[in-house]
Amino acid sequence: MAASVSTQSLGQPLGDDQRFGLSRHVVLPGPLRLDGGGLLSPVEIGYETYGTLNADGSNAILICHALTGDQHVASPHPRTGKPGWWTRLVGEGKPIDPTRHFIICSNVIGSCMGSSGPATIDPSTAEPWAMRFPVITIRDMVRAQAMLLDHLGVGQLKAVVGGSMGGMQAISWAATFPERVRACVMVASTARHSAQNIAFHEVGRQAIMADPKWRSGAYYESNDPPAAGLAVARMAAHITYLSEAGLTEKFGRRLQARPDRPDGAKSFGFDADFQVESYLRHQGLSFVDRFDANSYLYITRALDYFDLAEEHGGLLANAFRGTATRFCIVSFDTDWLYPTSESRSVVQALNAAGAAASFVELSSPYGHDAFLLEAPEMNRVIDGFLRAES
Repeated sequence: MAASVSTQSLGQPLGDDQRFGLSRHVVLPGPLRLDGGGLLSPVEIGYETYGTLNADGSNAILICHALTGDQHVASPHPRTGKPGWWTRLVGEGKPIDPTRHFIICSNVIGSCMGSSGPATIDPSTAEPWAMRFPVITIRDMVRAQAMLLDHLGVGQLKAVVGGSMGGMQAISWAATFPERVRACVMVASTARHSAQNIAFHEVGRQAIMADPKWRSGAYYESNDPPAAGLAVARMAAHITYLSEAGLTEKFGRRLQARPDRPDGAKSFGFDADFQVESYLRHQGLSFVDRFDANSYLYITRALDYFDLAEEHGGLLANAFRGTATRFCIVSFDTDWLYPTSESRSVVQALNAAGAAASFVELSSPYGHDAFLLEAPEMNRVIDGFLRAES
């Protein structure tokens, strides 16, 4: 059994410095210059810190979350009460350990857990931004995180770590601020979104926008969001996080047991006859209680625009020329959302740029979601990489 995390290591404020701890929120004056050409000001960021920054500032690790994640990486979610989303990797005795590291995790801009996004207030109108919020990119998220690190007094990171969209942020950090990143861990991710990725996201966005309650994004005043559309978007996306083998093992073609008919009998209707249908409906309905539909539109768009090579003259290796950052790239063999071939492309670019890179493909039946589930091999790889110094 892993050791419990102490009160201080869970991120309670150090002395009177309210910058550090759980459930922190800061409003930075900005402005933040966006890839789309606009300026965002002020910049709100919800974040958490765990552990203590050491005297020379050399133990800071930034964790970047995935599409529907948040800053509660190792603390209970305030809305659902569920444990932090990466407690398998973060905690005392884990590879990212608050007794050894100063850990920062922030909610990305565009999201809905305390950072600037469509649900936050536009100071020029005193109303929620809604769809007037500027379109953002992964690199914009990274620049906002850099502003937060400046606020926290963190000049350089021991490492930036992320899976899925978090991995995109991690590798974007290494390309955008190479002097601030000593090591980069990218898990189950990619350097650009494929046509298939964009297609799945478009299905989700259209489901939201087709919901009459979306009202072109202006649903905040009525407090009646497009829950049905968002639930369908989540269901479609969730399929991409799983593997066929995992779905077959967990559900197969098994039917739901119902009290009003013999177990195993079909209803010959359109209720959730199959267990997999019931599972997806549950995933969709539980999601709408914690996430904002407009934020889903904005963040999926940021993912679709992500193309690190395009940002560096069309050649991915250019993103890493002359870098001193060490890289660890991890993929999973059943991940068809961001398959191993995508990770290999990143490794090839790193090799071409002369960067120090290690790569491993791990075996798991769980598809893309493997990075969030019990993955002892992933923990061993990341722990060994973080302990090794160049």
